[in-house]
Amino acid sequence: MEKLSSHLGLAQSFLFAPGNRPEFFSKALKSASPAIILDLEDSVPFDEKINAREHIAQFLSQCSEVDHKRILVRMNPIGSTFNREDMIFLKHLKNTFTVMIPKAESIAQLDFVSQELAQLKWIVPLIESVVGFDQARIISQHPQCLRLALGNIDMQEDFGMSCNQDEMELLPVRFGIVFASKLATIAPPIDGVTLDINNEALLQTDTLRSKRLGFGAKLCIHPKQVEIVLKYFKPSENEILNARRVIDADKNSNGAAVQLDGKMVDRPVVLLAQRILRQSKLN
Repeated sequence: MEKLSSHLGLAQSFLFAPGNRPEFFSKALKSASPAIILDLEDSVPFDEKINAREHIAQFLSQCSEVDHKRILVRMNPIGSTFNREDMIFLKHLKNTFTVMIPKAESIAQLDFVSQELAQLKWIVPLIESVVGFDQARIISQHPQCLRLALGNIDMQEDFGMSCNQDEMELLPVRFGIVFASKLATIAPPIDGVTLDINNEALLQTDTLRSKRLGFGAKLCIHPKQVEIVLKYFKPSENEILNARRVIDADKNSNGAAVQLDGKMVDRPVVLLAQRILRQSKLN
């Protein structure tokens, strides 16, 4: 399936770059992060939204086709004044592109964006409210929904939570988003941010928790977070070796179920092995 094998469907880190800071765009693109998010929303002051759109438009006009496959644009929330202006800006982009919709709360929002933007390739809905979480299973079914992302900070605020550093209070939300993604057969979701950019131990803990729960990537707010996120999300040498053995066993059995090291190798196991091998070649 194209969603699962696309570059952004396989990417394991998504690095934000504020739209009003064009000096960060090329730096983000030169980083190890497989995906970057040019942000028009939270990181951009109200009085710099217009300049941010202009900066992004100029940058995208200079990007190669390969670069475009790594880039998303996070728009402002649908229904806001800033979003209406974002939509006008996005309509004039010549290349195909992917958008992140913040505070996504209905499939109708995705319909609206997809119908208005002819060059739109994929949508990444950011689930960061109680309503969005309730609608995640429906939202994930949209044909252009590439993968879901969790807005963990806004989600805490909307629930009225007071989370500890480990965010154990959000475990049901994280599980629900992974569950919705699995049901929709889309790429594994993207976990939220770790705000303390100087706490490598916390970032490691957060990333490993994300991977254990079934997330396939994590949002990053600083380039130095990317290396750690990729270190723990990227397939290990042992995982790659086992994946190759699974593929070989499947090939030798002509697709029939077969045992490998005492474990059954069937279609889901083969699909996972294929994904691991694609991720190992991402960068």
